[in-house]
Amino acid sequence: MRLEVVQVPVADVDRSKAFYTEKLGFILDHDVEHFPGMRVVQLTPPGSAASIVIGTGMTGMKPGSLEGLQLVAADIGATRAELVRRGADISEIQDMGGVLFAYFVDPDGNRWVLQGATPSDFREARLDGSAV
Repeated sequence: MRLEVVQVPVADVDRSKAFYTEKLGFILDHDVEHFPGMRVVQLTPPGSAASIVIGTGMTGMKPGSLEGLQLVAADIGATRAELVRRGADISEIQDMGGVLFAYFVDPDGNRWVLQGATPSDFREARLDGSAV
């Protein structure tokens, strides 16, 4: 089994879709209204096998209630710099005992963590899609 999709509760789907695609560089997989009141927008971080889903009519979670999702980057410094260049408000990088972290929130207050990969973690695609 693999975890492939995580729901992220948001209040304004279009605002969040713009944030994740424009500021974070997530890829828009689809934006579908399955039936009136149920809209599913699936977005995938560059180089990731897992996606997030935002939308309407899918979850009882309150917008902004999710915290601790982690994006792991092979080069946290370069990734953070690219996200800042794109307009994301992300914390400075912090060394937490040899593992590097930075933090940001989406427009609804869902809290995310950017983690620097440890040497044995994985090969990752850069935000522009090229391999590291």
